[in-house]
Amino acid sequence: MERNRDRKLRRGIYLLLAVLAMFLLVVSLLLSSFQIAVYGDAKYRFYEKEYIKYEVTESLNMELSDVMSVTEYMMDYLIGREEVLSIETEVEGKKQDFFNEQDRLHMADVKGLFLGGLRLRNVLLLAAVLLIGLLAACKVNLGKLLPKAYGTAMAVFGAALVFLGIAVTVDFTRCFRLFHEMFFTNDLWIFDESTDYMIRMLPEGFFSDMVIRIVSVFITSLALLGAAIWLVRFLYRKREDKI
Repeated sequence: MERNRDRKLRRGIYLLLAVLAMFLLVVSLLLSSFQIAVYGDAKYRFYEKEYIKYEVTESLNMELSDVMSVTEYMMDYLIGREEVLSIETEVEGKKQDFFNEQDRLHMADVKGLFLGGLRLRNVLLLAAVLLIGLLAACKVNLGKLLPKAYGTAMAVFGAALVFLGIAVTVDFTRCFRLFHEMFFTNDLWIFDESTDYMIRMLPEGFFSDMVIRIVSVFITSLALLGAAIWLVRFLYRKREDKI
């Protein structure tokens, strides 16, 4: 009786650790999806298509090549390859700095959030690998345990994705505002189209399309993770059949 109770307790602990590992993995995939969606194309073709779609060049009275140069510089700044957000270009018929002081202050916040997210991703990924390594060291049957844990994580994140999808479809503007109010402690993200070029380059529709792009990358990464877990299950079963 005591032995059975201990065995059940161990199984419960192992399952809890496996579920935690899956949650950490899924969150790290979500954070990676942001990076892939934003930086996955070195030539920023997605951005170019969006600029054409939303007639950004007409709004700014700029050449597309100049808008792309500003974009490349801005993206280098966000990832930490540039220290100061400042680039001179031809905009509205004048040679001037594309970014103003509000742009610089807000994008400094965005840069901190983005790079902080990537650092968090690395920590979560390492923690997940260590947990799975610990389970393997305890000689747990990962072929049975990981699929259960993955199913639990998918049930939670699947529900969250459905909720988010409905919310964004119903009122993207409100969701966009709530996101900024949650992650920023100031109102520097509120721009005036008449004075701020950056908001004309990146209209709300651009962010709506970017969210779809991020979700698409995330779903693909979850499918790949599921395939990897299925492979582990298959290999464990194959090994058991040989014994």
